[in-house]
Amino acid sequence: MSRSVNHVASRARRKKILSRTRGYFGKRKNVWTVAKNTWEKGQEYAYRDRRAKKRAFRSLWITRINAGVREYGLSYSAFMGRLAKKEVALNRKALADLAMNNPEAFKAIVDLVK
Repeated sequence: MSRSVNHVASRARRKKILSRTRGYFGKRKNVWTVAKNTWEKGQEYAYRDRRAKKRAFRSLWITRINAGVREYGLSYSAFMGRLAKKEVALNRKALADLAMNNPEAFKAIVDLVK
């Protein structure tokens, strides 16, 4: 009995990866093993950086809030502590947006917790 190989499926699998590596430089786009390794590594970076992006944005929001409250003689930690004590339910993203784009509303929040 002859050996059965599902060449259709294996070729489709390779084509799928090679189509995803279009636009890569040199052998990374058309040599199967290089393209596969490159694509897999790219997926690892994407997974890692989706989480790193969240950390980076939180850090940015904290920096913006800190810059905003320094104008009113408070530090970031003191401001956030007083917010928690007053039970103001605004997250860092919203506070940073107010500090950047709506200083009057941010000043009202700072006055509320002072």
